[in-house]
Amino acid sequence: MSDRIWLIGGTTESVQLADAIASAALPCTITVTTEAARALYPNSPLLRVWVGRLSLSDLKMFFQEHNIVAVLDASHPYAVEVSRCAIAACTQFNIPYLRYERPCLERETRGSSDAATRGEEILDPQLPITHYQLPITIQLDSCETLVTGNYLEKQRVLLTVGYKYLPLFRSWQEKATLFARILPSLVSIEAALAAGFTPDRIIALRPPISADLETALWRQWEISMVVTKASGAPGGEDVKRKVAAELGVPLIIIDRPFIDYPQQTGDLSTAIAFCQQYLFK
Repeated sequence: MSDRIWLIGGTTESVQLADAIASAALPCTITVTTEAARALYPNSPLLRVWVGRLSLSDLKMFFQEHNIVAVLDASHPYAVEVSRCAIAACTQFNIPYLRYERPCLERETRGSSDAATRGEEILDPQLPITHYQLPITIQLDSCETLVTGNYLEKQRVLLTVGYKYLPLFRSWQEKATLFARILPSLVSIEAALAAGFTPDRIIALRPPISADLETALWRQWEISMVVTKASGAPGGEDVKRKVAAELGVPLIIIDRPFIDYPQQTGDLSTAIAFCQQYLFK
């Protein structure tokens, strides 16, 4: 069996990487967590798509079965456990690792007005949003920080943070009107219902979502605040910023979790060179 790259998938970037890897004639095993994701990747004899979840204890056998010689991690920026597990396994088995990640939007593009700058730097979490001049952009380090403050009080809030964070907002169901936009999957919908979201406050859509659709949804639900991740342009952060500014809706952006990656790039050619280096050494 030939040596192979392990591409950790599940993102738009990983699909682009897979296409480039196949074009460069490099053997690669791609891992995704759902069968639906399998169809997103190129049909090539050089590419294998493995569906499932891998724990740290699974990886030694996975590396051996697939002859993995290097790992290219293109998982979602908020899938921290996946990356930490891969880094730990690569360290343990002395396998090269490279993180490939979508770039963050520059802080300047997240809000250039005085109100936006003030919102990112000195907002008092115990004061309601209505205390400040709108529109405003708020930069927070986590959803935990958000729910312990007073930002959401009496707001009609659209949450676009993924289903895993929804349980954190259960205590706010009686203090604010919360709406959840999630992926159209059974696990996402079940998580939203379990977190106290009623069916009329759940919308299941798969990105990308256009500015026109964002605008229509926010108006339909009379949204007065939106919470999103710092997902960059591929995750629609730029669209939400644009619509928030146009509608005068406060936007709360949750920063990406910090991970100390051994090495990282957002450049496609660098990622392909990394793969070639270890396949053809």
